[in-house]
Amino acid sequence: MGNKRLGFGLMRLPLLNPNDPSSIDLEQTKKLVDAFLERGYTYFDTAWMYCGSKSEDAVKEVLVKRYPRDKFTITTKLHASYVDSLEDRDKIFHAQLEKTGVDFFDYYWLHDINVHSLEVFEKYDCFRWLQEKKRLGLAKHIGFSFHDSPELLDKILTEHPEFEYVQLQINYLDWENNAIQSHKCYEVATKHHIPVIVMEPVKGGTLANIPEAAERMFKEYNPQASIPSWAIRYVASLDNVYMVLSGMSTLEQVLDNTSFMTDFVPVNDEEKALIQKAVEIINGNITVPCTGCEYCMAGCPQRIPIPKCFSLYNADKQEVATKGWTPQGEYYENIVKDLGKASDCVECRQCESVCPQHLPIVKYLKDVAAYFE
Repeated sequence: MGNKRLGFGLMRLPLLNPNDPSSIDLEQTKKLVDAFLERGYTYFDTAWMYCGSKSEDAVKEVLVKRYPRDKFTITTKLHASYVDSLEDRDKIFHAQLEKTGVDFFDYYWLHDINVHSLEVFEKYDCFRWLQEKKRLGLAKHIGFSFHDSPELLDKILTEHPEFEYVQLQINYLDWENNAIQSHKCYEVATKHHIPVIVMEPVKGGTLANIPEAAERMFKEYNPQASIPSWAIRYVASLDNVYMVLSGMSTLEQVLDNTSFMTDFVPVNDEEKALIQKAVEIINGNITVPCTGCEYCMAGCPQRIPIPKCFSLYNADKQEVATKGWTPQGEYYENIVKDLGKASDCVECRQCESVCPQHLPIVKYLKDVAAYFE
């Protein structure tokens, strides 16, 4: 599969207003899409709620209206939180066809199967519904994305042999993480002969901005290689990985990712040992393992920009001690000016119920409030 194993994740696109995820910079996004396609890559991954529910609309503008249908492949997904009736399934599916401007999806997933969403998907017969979409040619390939335990994954793949792909969160930091269990989930998929599509290979940018000691180690080994390239090559080197999704929001990221994925060289043993050392360094530094997916924000009654709060908190905790003044406190004040502060949390825990990382968000928000406020 050579150079076709990089997918464009359309969740973190360039924005006109950094505080409004729906304000997609379409002109800038077109440049990224053009560069991606020019280099022979075709896979685009979107979903109903990405970019403040505007990602699918952007697909129509930047891709579908500008290129022949056989030049690209699109994945989108059905999320359980929007399904309250049998009618909702088709209502959303047809709205997605309308939003993206295509007649069929190359890949269609049940979005984020976990212990909670599974009840909804089973109640509204979404498994059989999805197979019907495939039979009608409206979804060429069917699968699901997953953030839960290897035991649940095994159960689903055993009960539903119709699935062709599973999308898993895999990266070198989560590979042996007890909460995420990337390694075990990967092994379950492999045991069932189901190819894996990797999401969060750079963990929402966390593995692009690693502690200085780890960065120095990587740069000494290979001065030319970007820091994110270590993370993406790590997962692309796994035998059963069909596609690696990367959320790209700058032209520089597109050019970097496509450069090392085109003439792909798997990580060698020496590099694996360095990555293992990097994991130890990062784990000693990171405070909140948030990936910035923003699922937590949709239902927050206080409109707290939770991932941004955590990102600034992590960044400040990872700053080199000698730096003195750091900008994060000021960023924090700017971000919460028109939104909720961490201390505004009413502990409704709606955020915790949808967090794919199963984080104790309420506890962390208290930490952030104590730290920045």
